[in-house]
Amino acid sequence: MQKYRTHSCGVLSRKEENEKVILSGWVNSRRDHGGLIFIDLRDRYGITQTTFDPKFSKKAWEIADKVRSEFVLKVTGKVISRPETMINSKLATGEIEIKVAEIEVLSESETPPFEINDENGQEANELIRLEYRFLDLRRKKMQEMLKLKDQMFRYVRSYFQTRDFIEIQTPILANSSPEGARDFLIPSRLHPGKFYALPQAPQQFKQLLMIGGIDKYFQIAPCFRDEDPRMDRAYGEFYQIDMEMSFVEQDDIFEIMEPLFTEMTEKFSDKKMVALNKDKSFQRIPWREALEKYGSDKPDLRFDLQIKPISDLVKGCGFGVFADTVEKGGVVHALKIDGGAKFSRKEIDELTEIAKEKGAKGLAYIIVQEGEEFQSPIVKFLGDDLTKKIVSYVEAKSGDIIFFGADKWKIVCLALGAVRNECGLRLGLKDNSKAAWCWIVDFPMFSYSDIEKGRIDFDHNPFSMPRGGLEELEAKDPLEIINNQFDISLNGFECLSGGIRNYKPEVMYKVFEIAGYAKEEVDAKFGGMIKALKFGAPPHGGCAPGVDRILMTLCDYDSIRDIYAFPKDGKGRDLMMDSPSAVKDEQLKELHIKKSKI
Repeated sequence: MQKYRTHSCGVLSRKEENEKVILSGWVNSRRDHGGLIFIDLRDRYGITQTTFDPKFSKKAWEIADKVRSEFVLKVTGKVISRPETMINSKLATGEIEIKVAEIEVLSESETPPFEINDENGQEANELIRLEYRFLDLRRKKMQEMLKLKDQMFRYVRSYFQTRDFIEIQTPILANSSPEGARDFLIPSRLHPGKFYALPQAPQQFKQLLMIGGIDKYFQIAPCFRDEDPRMDRAYGEFYQIDMEMSFVEQDDIFEIMEPLFTEMTEKFSDKKMVALNKDKSFQRIPWREALEKYGSDKPDLRFDLQIKPISDLVKGCGFGVFADTVEKGGVVHALKIDGGAKFSRKEIDELTEIAKEKGAKGLAYIIVQEGEEFQSPIVKFLGDDLTKKIVSYVEAKSGDIIFFGADKWKIVCLALGAVRNECGLRLGLKDNSKAAWCWIVDFPMFSYSDIEKGRIDFDHNPFSMPRGGLEELEAKDPLEIINNQFDISLNGFECLSGGIRNYKPEVMYKVFEIAGYAKEEVDAKFGGMIKALKFGAPPHGGCAPGVDRILMTLCDYDSIRDIYAFPKDGKGRDLMMDSPSAVKDEQLKELHIKKSKI
């Protein structure tokens, strides 16, 4: 039987000097130096320099002379030490080389469409890299990422298993469920006109496991959502660390998850954890406070720019935009940016456009200058006294800029939050050496629908238990009901969603009734869940951290697509395998599907 290698390309050193070795790998580079040919051979473990001398083996030298980049070779030779002046300190194998006696070309390669080395390979057009992903995966950075992801998955499994959690795989062919995104539907051949759905999350199944008596479950679960891709959201599929526990409250889940995230930060990044409580626990910020202070329910706490409400200060003032907004029930908030006075007029206009994208009508500002001088179009309307009160209240000093939002509460929060985020980026405050984790708690159960005016809809997960249960659902304004829902934010990215679940059928029916669902609709959509809840369901809760997004954030990857071996492009296409693709009419006929003209 042929032996392809005795060692990998990244382990040899002077300890193996004079040993006969066999290496196999890809040609990383080839150099011809006055008769001697040097080939750097690469595999996923590293690079080893091999030397071909016509005086030592003319046959091997002649073959090496025809070898080019990315050929796959098997070489047999002896380990020799490099001269001191030729040592390559950048390579783990830099003290030795292989004096080759025999060479075999295992596979030839066409000229690659881009260089494989990390420096130049990264600069290649992303679409080309995705089309030739099998080549892109040869880059050291990509292989390190895949190895790191494997290590993280191993760590997660060990973490939960040592705490008595059971790993269980839930179905991939599932039922359609209103999880907040579009389902991927699969037509049934055996049941014409009916469809499976790929699970957006194992939500119902993991709750059924709790009802089945499995009190601690986890899974590194594939999830599928037909939603538009973005920097932190891959198209189509992603993975989450899904977990659920019985007989728990919110604090029990936090006690399990916080050490996991702390250890993940320490093991898989060089980041320093910041914005912690004195006892090193994560901050818990109520949803409303997060929106009001930071303009986001996933605030970036690496920097401390905070929004302050000033409605009481400007109520009845001479500036109609502020006074009229407060009079009509709106709010006025201020955001002080340290050192922001250096923003140019063009930059302020760009920040204004960012605020408008969130629904704001504009973005007022005051630039604070030396000697209590103010540069702003609105100072003449506010007057000196009120301007000074506002500047003092937000603790602005010379060289700062204050931005203002005046509108409905949520519009103001989101608009100034977007401005805060952009200012943090432009001023270099998003320090990648820091990791700022925080919990967001006390989400609203309901909100007004974005689609149908005046209609009450779910604001977040419909399966979470409303605080106060049935009693508060019947007594309170739905918009005041707090949901036992929580998220976690890491450096401005939402990395977890979870909650204490609704385990009482009567509460489930009432929650959906408020959102406009008849009892018959609930039974039709969630019949399996409702049936199970009627047979003795334990109080339970859990969460689902997005492992891909966490890895992207901890390791500073530019896009979540860099976390996958075979990602889709920005339009949801697999350029390498040419999918999605057309299928034969015979296949559609089997599935009872007819094509319509678009």
